Amino acid sequence: MSALAVYDPWVAEFVADPYPAFAALRAERPVFFHEPTGQWVISRYGDVDALLRDRRLGRSYLHVAGHEEFGREPEAEFLRPFWDLIRAGMLDVEPPVHTRLRRLVSRAFTARMVEGLRPMVRGLAEELAGALVDEGGGDLVAGVAEPLPVNVIAEMLGVPVEDRPLLRPWSADICGMYELNPSEEAQRTAVRAAVEFSDYLRGLARARRADPRDDLISALAQVVDEGGDRLTEDELIGTCVLLLNAGHEGTVNATGNGWWSLFRHPDELARLRADPSLMPAAVEELLRYDTSLPMFERWVLEDIEVAGVGIPRGSEVALQLAAANRDPEVFAEPDRLDLGRDPNPHISFGLGIHYCLGAPLTRIELAESYGALLRLAPGMRLAEEPRWKPGFVLRGLRDLHVEI
Repeated sequence: MSALAVYDPWVAEFVADPYPAFAALRAERPVFFHEPTGQWVISRYGDVDALLRDRRLGRSYLHVAGHEEFGREPEAEFLRPFWDLIRAGMLDVEPPVHTRLRRLVSRAFTARMVEGLRPMVRGLAEELAGALVDEGGGDLVAGVAEPLPVNVIAEMLGVPVEDRPLLRPWSADICGMYELNPSEEAQRTAVRAAVEFSDYLRGLARARRADPRDDLISALAQVVDEGGDRLTEDELIGTCVLLLNAGHEGTVNATGNGWWSLFRHPDELARLRADPSLMPAAVEELLRYDTSLPMFERWVLEDIEVAGVGIPRGSEVALQLAAANRDPEVFAEPDRLDLGRDPNPHISFGLGIHYCLGAPLTRIELAESYGALLRLAPGMRLAEEPRWKPGFVLRGLRDLHVEI
């Protein structure tokens, strides 16, 4: 079977294990046009690395051209609330808007602030791990992976405890729009969630602007740069939604994917249990080995050439981060899980101006989550093979049942 035939992001078998297909693509067709998605698929590390940094590509094209000029249908009117919300954040905009937003948000979302969250993250991780132990096991995804990041981000933003159950459904519904060719039902669900989430955050942001507290929403509402610039209310809301969606969905899936990798490599799991000092390197290797964000899409703003293949302006490229992370030109024995791997230049957080702002927080959450379970449940074992969610752009497990 050809490499092209095995790349099918809607097939369950591919979602569960895309790596044989990626190996074939890197070897045979590292750049090819995938008709069903209308995307150019790029799979080699060197090409993906270069294109993530290349300013001839962008997450959006609307700052340089309209939909018609890029051969795209105008966005349906019913999608306007969704795109108004998303484009008020920094993920799907380009400089100079992106530059301004990232500068302002970085003033509030500082490394010191993130590191200051570690004791809270550790306490919550131990509480969740302890509950799983008390139950004698259960679904690690539902019991630990999902509640940890949503509660961390809610605490960081300043969302009241009683409102936190609202966040996970809103996040999941909004992120449904990022899957390949989402159905109209998924699109309408995302719009409804965007409206509800925006309305909720607007009320919370106004309350914090009037009565600031020690939380990120208050900080974002007050942040001002040297020129006196500040975030608009829409930008503040778009930023909060991005922090929740990107940070929460990615960390949930990375936690489940990481434990599934460990269970399939008992020698490496035993190595980590015996030597907790491996944790920082282990987090990086688990992110590389089975990333929860397998691909990152960008638009071609000027004609480019990749590996001798011309890609015209107006095209969309699907940069396969997961394929790049297993490229033997960069990683020795790339299909082997090595929790002490060094160096480990994986690109699971992206590169360039859209490098994940929340990467330091994700690393803390993963380290504390893995650490709590290793300490409190040293004999934890897999109860049954997990099931994968159907999505590929945000790739993770539906469940991961364990016994203590």
